[in-house]
Amino acid sequence: MKRSSVVVRMGLGAALVLGAGACASRQQVAESAPSSPRGAENLSAYYPLAVGNQWTYRINGRTDKTVTVEIVKEEGGYFHDNQGGQLSVDTFGVRDLKRYLLRGPLTEGNQWTNVVSVSSTEHYRILQANVPCETAAGGFASCVRVEARNRVDAETTLINAITFAEGVGLVRLDLSVERGSGERVPQTSLELASYQLKDSGR
Repeated sequence: MKRSSVVVRMGLGAALVLGAGACASRQQVAESAPSSPRGAENLSAYYPLAVGNQWTYRINGRTDKTVTVEIVKEEGGYFHDNQGGQLSVDTFGVRDLKRYLLRGPLTEGNQWTNVVSVSSTEHYRILQANVPCETAAGGFASCVRVEARNRVDAETTLINAITFAEGVGLVRLDLSVERGSGERVPQTSLELASYQLKDSGR
């Protein structure tokens, strides 16, 4: 799979590249986070899901391009977009078919684990909560930054730095590779360029 297509899918179902090296089957998410939904009442604001909502992203990597993600239908408890992504918000957080992308409480240091296949385990941690962030689409007052890590082998870890903005959704994603020495090598980034949401004039 080409890197650009991986990032496009990450922007919709976000962070799929963390499991790109594994042939993960469709299965229930297994997580190690506490079962309490405390703080989850505001999670839907960090990924507004409604048919017709759309986000346009700039993808920067070997080849710069733009992609527009639009939610086209709601089916089976998930919102389906035009890039093959499927997202839902439940009492615990924002998730796709295999993982929680954002999970409450929205506090710095909150951690959870997604087992997406027998050979792929993703570790998530909230780095910052309720902080401002800037994108090509503008500035947002309340954002949450999440780091997702997946160890590929003894020397390589894939890292996604994912930023969600309240009332908007996913606004930035930076993919890097961490080598055994601790050095991070940037790979690809995705940044919100514009968006159109129901009851929003943006």
